[in-house]
This record gives sequence, structure tokens and C-alpha cells, in this order.
Amino acid sequence: MAEGVQTASHGTNVLAAARGGITAADYRSFVLESWRRCIDDFGLAPERRDEPEVLDRAEIAERREACCHLVEMAKSEMTGLYQQVAGSGYSILLSDADGVVLNYIGDPLFTTAAASAGMVNGASWSELAQGTNGIGTCLVEKRPIVVHREEHFFTKNTGLTCAAAPIFEPTGEIAGVLDASSESHMAQQHTVALVNMSAQLIENRLFICRMRDNYVLRFHSRPEFVSTLGEGIIAFDPSGRLRAANRSALFQLGLSTVDEIAGRPIQEIFNLRVDDALSRAQRQSNHPQPLREVKGGRRFYASFQAPSEQMEGMSRGLTIPRPFASMETPTARLPFEGLQFGDTRMKRNAERAAKLIERDIPFIVLGETGTGKDVFARALHQAGPRRNKPFVAVNCASIPETLIESELFGYRPGAFTGASREGSRGKIVQAHGGTLFLDEIGDMPLELQARLLRVLEERAVIPLGGETPIEVDIQLISATHQNLKQQVMDGGFREDLYYRLHGLSLQLPPLREREDRRELIRHLLDGEAGGPGRLEIEPEAMALMDAYEWPGNIRQLRNTLRTLVGLSEGGVIRVDDLPDDLLLGEESLDRPARPSNPLDVAERDAILRELEAAHWNVTRVASKLTLSRNTLYRKMKRYRIKPPR
Repeated sequence: MAEGVQTASHGTNVLAAARGGITAADYRSFVLESWRRCIDDFGLAPERRDEPEVLDRAEIAERREACCHLVEMAKSEMTGLYQQVAGSGYSILLSDADGVVLNYIGDPLFTTAAASAGMVNGASWSELAQGTNGIGTCLVEKRPIVVHREEHFFTKNTGLTCAAAPIFEPTGEIAGVLDASSESHMAQQHTVALVNMSAQLIENRLFICRMRDNYVLRFHSRPEFVSTLGEGIIAFDPSGRLRAANRSALFQLGLSTVDEIAGRPIQEIFNLRVDDALSRAQRQSNHPQPLREVKGGRRFYASFQAPSEQMEGMSRGLTIPRPFASMETPTARLPFEGLQFGDTRMKRNAERAAKLIERDIPFIVLGETGTGKDVFARALHQAGPRRNKPFVAVNCASIPETLIESELFGYRPGAFTGASREGSRGKIVQAHGGTLFLDEIGDMPLELQARLLRVLEERAVIPLGGETPIEVDIQLISATHQNLKQQVMDGGFREDLYYRLHGLSLQLPPLREREDRRELIRHLLDGEAGGPGRLEIEPEAMALMDAYEWPGNIRQLRNTLRTLVGLSEGGVIRVDDLPDDLLLGEESLDRPARPSNPLDVAERDAILRELEAAHWNVTRVASKLTLSRNTLYRKMKRYRIKPPR
């Protein structure tokens, strides 16, 4: 009986609002427009409870085959998105341009409800089939949306909250939709921000795949943002005619559609001759180089990529014409520019690494979880002479112990039960000529440490089931958050391997101790927002973020910023947008300059007295009080002690 009342109530509201009734003001305009389409164009009724429309296996296979590149490009991003919202009851769906689900990753808490609602592979979620909903309405709106509970057209779907974002083809047509759905009672705005970012990453990968037979220009106004989410991507043919552009490229160039530049010569967009563009692409240099926009004179940084067939030919050892090879412009420091903004320790790390990267010595990057060890490792690779060769990363903590040996060293066909009939080269051989990055090496099983040491000493790998060594030439970078010295003392890590890894040890400071925290927050926010200046942080919010301890370090900061990008309104991040764990520190910022706690009063007075006596020389006072400078700065911030102006 209650269900019947609920059904009638929702149906009545939908019909009344769609006809401009008094309830229309309670709903967003795109929802009302969708309801009208459902009624007027599709002849749907809100109370309809038809079984979900699901294609048979043959039709599903046919659609997946037609969208094979989209499905393949989306796999890792769907998994990553699911991991970010895991435990919240969300399921991740990928649909084609008709709204048919091509792939589905379900939360166990939501699987049964999702299946009954039609969230399965092959289900149609167009507006014609399911009324107003995340996927179907996103296909019409062509922008990220949230359809929350009663905003769905069909009453049977009002238990769902759907956050959806479109994925576009390089030509500007919609390729599909990425959707996160749950039975949450809250419309999570940060979820749609995460979905949209994942959709853009898929879109960029799809662009590179679709345009693999063309030359590609990747650009941004900041060099460190090239090859990131916010980069602009343009494809052009050998004659220099533009073929396609992604959404970020259109935004940065002030354009609305691809049609505005399709077919135009590249020199009409950038101050760049066609032969120069082709030669840069042939050199395969990943270092962004400056160029200017013709129309407005704005400076961008760009890297170039040759068609995939040419890149494969060059990787097989084909001779590169001498003029191209001799025009290489090495710059060892550029990859480190986006990693530090004045922090003493990070600056020293970058300087030491830049001096030694040309030498064949191993690096080990140390630091707490989330401090950016993997990012620093990639910068090391990009700064070195192997920058155009493979960078192969292996997380020793994430691979099951039973698989890590075959993952690293490879195996011959039939080496063990379940082995691939073709065998596997293994990560070490894949990194030949380039860089092997062993993340969390402290978690490598002891018995495999001996094999790794032998590889490093002999420069050769023997795959599982094989007898003939395969010679390898690799630059080794390892990383860990653990205390390897203590592990050596405890017998958990081989001492000989420990010293073999320590050519140069680089300690990354935790975010709470970095002197450039505000600059780093600003830099990362620009990256998440898609460019500098797109979002501002009000001073009070920045003060809270600066004072927070950030136990998850840069990884936590980046995820927080992604959420804030989605929550911000009017181009400004405010205190009310910050998550609760940051707001807990707000009280300390609002405290009076002179604290009331007697111990705090005494400490503040002592610090102030010493600073005044030392003429505000922080280094001298920190040494006298046997504190680190960072600790003293934090105490000064806590007690709001500022030097006189």
C-alpha cells in the first residue's frame, strides 16, 4: 500500500512539474526537460515497471567489438575510480553512444540491487528505455550530470543516485558515458568530479589510439602539465593539416568545436612550420618545448609524437635521419621543475639527481607513503639519457608473492600450470634499454632478492623454465617507505642487495614538513582544475590546508583537491567546501594570539623572546632550542607569531 502511495506521489509530481505546475520550481531545468522528452517524445509513464531491456550475448559481443578501443582504454580507469569510491556502495558502468552498458564493476553491497535495476552488461540505459537517468540524460546533455533519486523519471529508479560524464571521440562525437551509481541517500558532488576526471583520462587515451596514424601535438601553458589530465591534444597529418582536437585543446585555444580548426594548417594556430613540427615528432623527445599561439600570442609548451608505425620502426632500431638526431635538446632539470617550489630538501634532491642522472648508478627514493616517490622516479627517468626508452614500474607490495617471480623475470611457455602458451618476457626484460622502477622494494620476498641481486650483477635474466640468459641493460630506481637498514638488521632484507641499491639515496620529506606547502597546493590545484587560475582558494581555506598535518601526504592532498574542484562554486574554494578532517584544525587558527593554556603561554613567550633576541633569525633560534626549522615554523604558526614589518 505504501509503495502504491509512493508511486502515485512521484508520478503525480513528475507529470505536474513537466507541465509547468507548481512543483516545477523544485527541480533542475535539465531534469524537467528530460521529463518532458520522456512524456511527449517517448510516450513513457512514470509508474511503468517493465523489466530492464537487456541485449543477448551475441548483440553484447557485437557492440563490445565495435567499441573495443573504448572498452580497453576504460578498463584501468574504471578500476581506479571504483577503488576511490569503494565501500560507498557505488558501481561503475561504461556505456556506448546508445546507452548500452559495455562494462560493469559492481560493489558487493550494491550488486543485487544493481542487477534488479538493470545495471548489467548489455542493459540499455537510454532515456527511451529507462527514462531520465545518469547515462541516458548525459548522452542528451553532453556534459557531466548527477541524477539523484526522485529526479529519475521512473518511480522504480528513484532509489538510485547516478553521476555520469560523457566520453568524446576526437571528432567531437560522443563515444560513450562513464557512470557511477549507488543507492546513496546523498547526491555526492565529489563523485561526479571523480567520474568526470576519469572520463577525460579515458577520452585522452582514446584520442591517442584513434589518431595513432597521425602526428600528435600535446600542449599546455605550463610544461609540467603536458601529458597530464589537463593537456591539450591536437592531431595533424603529414601535410600539417589539423585533423582533431580534444576538449582541453579547444578550451585553451578559445574554441567551441573541432570544426573551427579541422583542415586548417598547423601554422595558422601556432608559430610553427610544418617541417619543424614533423622533425620534433621524429626526434621522440618528451621534453615540452615553447611555442606561441598565432592569434593571441600566448605561450604554450608542447611535445610531439610521430605516427605509431614510425615510432615502432624507430624503436626497432631504424636509423633516424642525422638532422633530426642532432637537433635533440637535452635539459636535465626540466622534469624536476614541477616537483619543488622552494623546499630546501626537495631542491637538494633535484640538484643531486640532475648531477648524477647521466651516470649509470642506481637510485633509491625513500619517504612516507604518498610523498610522491613514483612521480620522482618518473622525473629521474625523463631527465636522463634513457628518456625515450621504456619506463617499467613494478609495485612489489601489490603483486601476490606467488606471481612476483614470473612478473619480474618472465617465463617460458609451459613453465608452470596456468602459464600462457606464448610465455612472458617479464618486467626486467621489458625495461631493457630504459628504466626499471621497483616500488615498495622492502616488500620483496627474501628468496627473490637473491635473484634480483644476480640480475644486477650479471646484467642478465634467466626466465622461469629457461636455461639461456637474456642480457639486459637497465637503469634501476627503487623506492620504499620502510626502514631498510632496520630490515637488514632484522634479517628481512639482504645486506648485499641493500648496498647494491644505494648508489644515491633521496629522502622525500612528508608534506607536513615541506616549506613550499602553499605553492605545492596551488600547483596541484591548477593541475586538477585543468589550468592555472581557473580556481582560487580563499585565504582562510588556504590557511587551514597549510596548517593541516596531511597524514596521507601528497596523495591525500591530490584526492582532496579533486573533491574540492567538484564542490567549488563561482571559481572559488571556500572554508565550507573543505572536508571535516581539515576543519578540525580551524579552531587553532581562530585562537587569540596569546593562548590561555599556561604551558602554551610559557612556550609562546619563550619562542618570542628568543626570536627577538636573535633579530628574528629562525635558523639560529631553532638551533638554540634544539628544534628543526620546520618544527619552529609550525609553532610560530600555531601561536600566530609573525616577524615585525
